[in-house]
Amino acid sequence: MPYFAALIILFASALAASAQDRRPSHCFAIADASPEMNFVWQAAWNTPIEDEFTVRLSYINHSMYLIQSHGGLNAVTDYTGFTGAAGLVPDVVTMNNAHGSHWTPFPNPDIPHVLEGWQNGEGPADHYLDLGEMLVRNATTDIRDRFGGGTAIEDNNSIFIFEVAGLCIGHLGHLHHEPSDETYAAIGRLDVVMAAVDGGMTVDIPTMTRIVKRLRSSVVLPMHWFSGSSLNRFLTAVSDDFDIDRRQSSEMELSLRTLPSRPTVVVLQPQFVEDFE
Repeated sequence: MPYFAALIILFASALAASAQDRRPSHCFAIADASPEMNFVWQAAWNTPIEDEFTVRLSYINHSMYLIQSHGGLNAVTDYTGFTGAAGLVPDVVTMNNAHGSHWTPFPNPDIPHVLEGWQNGEGPADHYLDLGEMLVRNATTDIRDRFGGGTAIEDNNSIFIFEVAGLCIGHLGHLHHEPSDETYAAIGRLDVVMAAVDGGMTVDIPTMTRIVKRLRSSVVLPMHWFSGSSLNRFLTAVSDDFDIDRRQSSEMELSLRTLPSRPTVVVLQPQFVEDFE
C-alpha cells in the first residue's frame, strides 16, 4: 500500500474513533410535553436546585443568560466579562463577536471552558463539549460585515445548544439571517430557545417570528429587546401561535415534565445575578 494512502486510512480511522467517543446528542428526538411550567421568584445564583431533572435559567442582561444544573454546573451565554456576582466563575461561557456587547477579549482566566462562536484561522467554530451533566455544542451562521456594505462573513456567529437534564436549550446569538434547512437540521430539537427580538440589529421581527414558529420550542425567552418597543411588536406577531407569559422575575426553573403543552413566550426581566447576602 502506498505510504500516502496508508496515512489517509489512519487519519480516517482516527476521525471515526473520535466521533464514536462523543456522547450522542439527545436533541434530535421529539420530547413529550406536560401541561404545566414551574417558575420561581428571584434567588441568589448559588441557591441549590432541588430537583436533579431541573434547570435554572436566569436572564442577566442584553443576551446573557445563566444556565444552571442540579449538580452545580454554570454556563453563561454571550459572556461580556461581568455577570454581577463576585463569586460566580462559570464552568463554561459562550461568546459571539458581531458586537462588543456579546463577548470579551479578557474572560476571567479561572473559567475552564471559553467557547468562541466565530471562525478562526482553522475554520468555523466547532464545539462539542461534554461536561457529563451538560453537553454544549454549536451550529454556525453568517453575519453582516458592518464595514462592507452588508457583505456576509461566513460562519461568524454560533447558535449554541446546551443539553442538560433532558432539555435542549438553544441560544441564537447575534443572528443576522434566517437559518438554512441544513442549520435547522444541525440544531435539532429545542425545548427552550433564547431569541433576539431587537428587530434590526439582528434579524427583523417578521424573520424572527418565522424562526421561532419553525423551531416550535415549548419556551421562547426573548432577549436583546432594549426599551421594550420591539419586544411588544414581537409578542404581537407571535400571539396567535404562542401563549404570552410576562414575569417580574429574572429567573425560572424548568424541567421536561413541566414544559407547557402549548408553546409559550416567557418574558423575564434582566437582572445581574446576586450572591447570598
